[in-house]
Amino acid sequence: MMLREVAQMVRKKKMEEYEERMKQALTVLAVVSEDNTTPRNIRRAAKDSMNALQSSEFTPAVKASNAISLMDEILQDPNMPPYTRVKLWNVMSLLEAIKD
Repeated sequence: MMLREVAQMVRKKKMEEYEERMKQALTVLAVVSEDNTTPRNIRRAAKDSMNALQSSEFTPAVKASNAISLMDEILQDPNMPPYTRVKLWNVMSLLEAIKD
């Protein structure tokens, strides 16, 4: 019984950490998606990534993976401003720590 309680506490703490990481990622993605100096297709990818993170039908790891995949595609865009690329890399590193 004691072991199960510890496992539940660890799981709860992990989920709280994942929620915090997703919140931070959403904040940065919101900034990118509203930055008018960033090309429209990149802003759209940031919005799509936000939607992927806010989806209620998947586990946190799947949501993070979907968002990373969307950003990975757009990171190759030569029109992306360097400061935006750095922001997206930071978001990806936040999300890569989220596991099931």
